[in-house]
Amino acid sequence: MFQFSNLVTMVLLYCVLLCFHTQVVKPPLNLYPSIHVPSSLQFYKYHSFPLSSLQSQPDPLLTHTAPPHWCIAMARNVMALLGFLALASAVGMASAAGGHDYALALKKSILYFEAQRSGVLPPNQRVTWRENSGLFDGKANGVDLVGGYYDAGDNVKFGLPMAFTVTMMSWGILEYGKQMAAAGELRNAMDAVKWGTDYFIKAHPEPDVLYGEVGDGDTDHSCWQRPEDMSTSRQAFRIDPQNPGSDLAGETAAAMAAASLVFRGTYPGYANLLLEHSKQLFAFADKYRGKYDASITVARNYYGSFSGYGDELLWAAAWLYEATEEGCYLEYLARNGDALGGTGWSINQFGWDVKYPGVQVLAAKFLLQGRAGAHAATLQRYRQNAEFFVCSCVGKGAVNVPRTPGGMMYHQRWNNLQFVTSASFLLTVYSDYATRLPGSGGGVRCPGGAARPYEILAFVRSQVNYILGDNPRGTSYMVGYGGSFPRQVHHRGASIVSVRKDPSFVSCQEGYSSWYPRPAGNPNVLEGAVVGGPDEYDDFADERNNYEQTEAATYNSAPLLGVLARLAGACGTGLEEYQLPPPAAGENQTTSSSPPRRRRPHHGPPPSPIEIEQNVTRTLATRRATTYRRYSVTVTNRSRKTVRELHLGVSELRGRLWGLDKARYGYVPPRWLPALRAGESLRFVYVQPGAPANVWVTGYKLV
Repeated sequence: MFQFSNLVTMVLLYCVLLCFHTQVVKPPLNLYPSIHVPSSLQFYKYHSFPLSSLQSQPDPLLTHTAPPHWCIAMARNVMALLGFLALASAVGMASAAGGHDYALALKKSILYFEAQRSGVLPPNQRVTWRENSGLFDGKANGVDLVGGYYDAGDNVKFGLPMAFTVTMMSWGILEYGKQMAAAGELRNAMDAVKWGTDYFIKAHPEPDVLYGEVGDGDTDHSCWQRPEDMSTSRQAFRIDPQNPGSDLAGETAAAMAAASLVFRGTYPGYANLLLEHSKQLFAFADKYRGKYDASITVARNYYGSFSGYGDELLWAAAWLYEATEEGCYLEYLARNGDALGGTGWSINQFGWDVKYPGVQVLAAKFLLQGRAGAHAATLQRYRQNAEFFVCSCVGKGAVNVPRTPGGMMYHQRWNNLQFVTSASFLLTVYSDYATRLPGSGGGVRCPGGAARPYEILAFVRSQVNYILGDNPRGTSYMVGYGGSFPRQVHHRGASIVSVRKDPSFVSCQEGYSSWYPRPAGNPNVLEGAVVGGPDEYDDFADERNNYEQTEAATYNSAPLLGVLARLAGACGTGLEEYQLPPPAAGENQTTSSSPPRRRRPHHGPPPSPIEIEQNVTRTLATRRATTYRRYSVTVTNRSRKTVRELHLGVSELRGRLWGLDKARYGYVPPRWLPALRAGESLRFVYVQPGAPANVWVTGYKLV
């Protein structure tokens, strides 16, 4: 980077040469054309000096006479210029330290949701390349389902991710609405929430009926059309007592409860309506239990319920307690912590499918606020799992989230940034709880040392800055932000010419043949969209057919609204909370940006009723002098209850494993062993060279 001190040296040297070289007659207006100098600081205009008048003067280097008057005047103005450059340099360094315009990023993020709207667009629609679409949704089913959001780059309305999107937008407003208002975006954020909740009201026509999808992914993905031209199936799918979906109904209940708090002060009647829908949906979800993708089977290949419905039931109860202060919901949260997994799951991933970390953070909030009542002991177990999440994300846990060489948290190749934004939100709110709430103790105790609030926020800021362009590629993964961002976003509406510009009908196959393979950038910029992002090596290919990396989704952006508002507000008061002072003498400074460290097996972050023991049962030596060991792992249920839905994490596995099945969230027992009764064990083995793998409990339910 060009240093200010070098610039000063060059300017002064130039001045010396200019003043004392008698053949130079026209000092330049601006030594560095790339730096704009205000007219008040322009030290010299072009003047004509007769060459003969200069030639008649003695050589100043020989006679030591005073320099010409124009040189003195120029020197004064050069000093003024240097003062200006010093100020510009200071601003530049502050910009480098602060990094980004978070308020602008917030504005663009909210704008993205207008591009995802389905239905009749309002008069104040700001994304002008979109038009009305999906105007007959629900008609074939005898219900009005016009409205809502398309989830990503397709034209399907999936209820589960849409509800999670609305929950996270609402939570962001509840925590950081003042900062959004200061940025001039609170009204737009509330409008984005209401666009979703208006649809949910329509989708819930009866207490025990909820429509969870319009359109189906299979037919939609065989077609590349603008939403305004849709010719694919718009069949609607629902859950009811005969076809339950506790996860879908629970998430929708959570969204409407959280949104009711958003509108309580401005639209109390609407807030009460949302709360009534939320209570009905929660009762429906709890009474008729089942996974929604067993009822709406067309959703299974796109938004399957891998974590089950226990997390959504707890999530809904937590939000209803937050919205109503009614003790029955807190009691539900405490009484069902074991059976539904709230106290048993310790996982470092949070998103549209798995809500356990979100539930645990909310439960910790209740505890820290002194709202736990007689359930403080159970909520403390929730809090322990919340802090496992925090420690794992910031690199101070017994098990840490891997990071790319550029520092991004990494879970998977396909749309990894969804987990970065959602984790960043939970870290942000938890760091604020740890700062503000009386029972927090001011930080998080981690195996790798205390995670102090400003450290957590500094890490969040590093993740957000990575998304906005501070990464090895120098690419902003928020479309429309910065100079370099994805141009070929995998998005039907953005990749085809706007219907307002060319209303000619674009068929399914025409879209695939004429628009999908185009090497040029999309004709419409999907402002504010956060794409899937780079891989584990920070590599990224900006290609429309690279949907794993270039497709954006509403649930990528929704958690980011609150984080950006928080960072924008912090920038308004200075950046000191992100500066990391040296730790106190003797304090553990260990951090990790690598995959989970090798360690001795442990029994899970919080005290766990599940015991894990590893033993070497055989040692083998190869011809190349590599020693392989056969490890036998015994997992025992030490509780008095039955363990169901056991999930184990295994990292640093460098060989083959037998006796477990791979699942989305780690490993699970084989199908013939659905439960471990009190005192029962399961065993699995693996063979690898060197030290043992890292084995821990990810989650379980006690029934």
